[in-house]
Amino acid sequence: MIFPKSEKEPNPKRNNPRESLTLCVANDRLKTMTRTRINPWRREGDGMFPITYRMDEHHHIFIGGMSVRDLAECYGTPLYVLDYATMLGRIRQFQGALDEMMPPGHAFYAGKAFLCTAMAGFLNDQGWGLDVVSGGELYTALQAGFDMTKIVFHGNVKTQEEIEAALRYGVGYVVADSLDELVLLNETARRLDKEAPVLLRLTPGIEAHTHAFIQTGQFDSKFGFAMKDGIHEEAVDAALSYSHIKLKGFHAHIGSQIFDEDPFVHNAERLMSFFGTLWEKRGFWPEVLDIGGGFGVQYTPLDDPPDVTRVLMRVNRTVQAMTPRACQVPLVFIEPGRAIVAEAGVTIYRVHATKTVPGGKHYVAVDGGMGDNIRPALYQAAYSAQVDGKPPEEMIRYTIAGRYCESGDILIRDVSLSPVEVGDYLVVFGTGAYNYAMSSNYNRVPRPAVVVVSQGRSTPWVKRETYQDLLTQDLPWKGLE
Repeated sequence: MIFPKSEKEPNPKRNNPRESLTLCVANDRLKTMTRTRINPWRREGDGMFPITYRMDEHHHIFIGGMSVRDLAECYGTPLYVLDYATMLGRIRQFQGALDEMMPPGHAFYAGKAFLCTAMAGFLNDQGWGLDVVSGGELYTALQAGFDMTKIVFHGNVKTQEEIEAALRYGVGYVVADSLDELVLLNETARRLDKEAPVLLRLTPGIEAHTHAFIQTGQFDSKFGFAMKDGIHEEAVDAALSYSHIKLKGFHAHIGSQIFDEDPFVHNAERLMSFFGTLWEKRGFWPEVLDIGGGFGVQYTPLDDPPDVTRVLMRVNRTVQAMTPRACQVPLVFIEPGRAIVAEAGVTIYRVHATKTVPGGKHYVAVDGGMGDNIRPALYQAAYSAQVDGKPPEEMIRYTIAGRYCESGDILIRDVSLSPVEVGDYLVVFGTGAYNYAMSSNYNRVPRPAVVVVSQGRSTPWVKRETYQDLLTQDLPWKGLE
């Protein structure tokens, strides 16, 4: 087993985010502030800002009723900040649309976007499910006291230890990604005298219009069984033949950061057409249709996210219309991750240097970079930013450079900002997803803390790493002779 015996049983009280120590509260300046104003750069409906974003008359930025300057001075920088109201609002938006479906749909938050024990506890309190892709994410959920029956275990590679843990702890669904995995699932379930509840992951041949690195629905993909050349039918035959596998349904995730509504509907149509074939040829009708996630968010003013309610209503109409009268309408599962946390998050940096290079290009160097946000270097991801406490006048175009020893460590290129000085705090928006989750200790730099803000109070969810933390797994030199 991958989980230590002494820590098998979760301790939800210890990890309950509502019982965590709140270290910082709004200062007197916020308490006496009589008016705030919407940032003049912000258009009505811009999603790149948390919904509690405000700017006061001195151009200081507030998130969740907390001044970013106060947060930076309390917790240090770089600092990940999550707005509780934005996360809760996104969850309720999705849940409201799911509740309108017939039968009601189910949401499983994609933990790979951002996960810690407090986040898992928060999701559990909201009655949501969780999509995990590793033993580490499963263990995090276990320690948070998460309802294991509401977990979908994904991943194109699951070790025998991970599969055993999933079955022992009774996860709701295991998503099988290969024929070899089906063999391992069946053998492990037989040895444990259990039945493995399985979804088969299919690749439907739908290419979402997004970055190539985050497309997953095309036939040439490392994920799933291609719905071509009988590959997916062979997987169904295998799953139905195994004595300790219960085939519950099918999953197809076509990509991430998708703005068009149609690919989600086409995905449902493709799966439902296959369901119909299974019913006609085998008399088998699946219980679950999992269309994954991929709902786009607004990182910049040019991004136009889809209307979640309209997407799910269209999917629901498709599923109902394509269900034979003799069969029950399958349960629709979705797996939003980025759409819940991305816009809720900001990262606060401190400016340590400015320079102008030949040709007149202006650089700002901050105390973070690719170690806390790899996405610009990896995906060419675009972000927006503002300088705290500076009026939006006499704007200058800057390139925001990180501290790491790589020429490609650039957070934002050519962003218009108020004149920047050493000591200023720079706020980068839309960093809630895949920033902390993909962070590293490159150059032996400790990872930032994560705090959640709500109604003028801040609560730490992840501690800042220390230099000592960097050495916890190191062993001393003892010589090799």
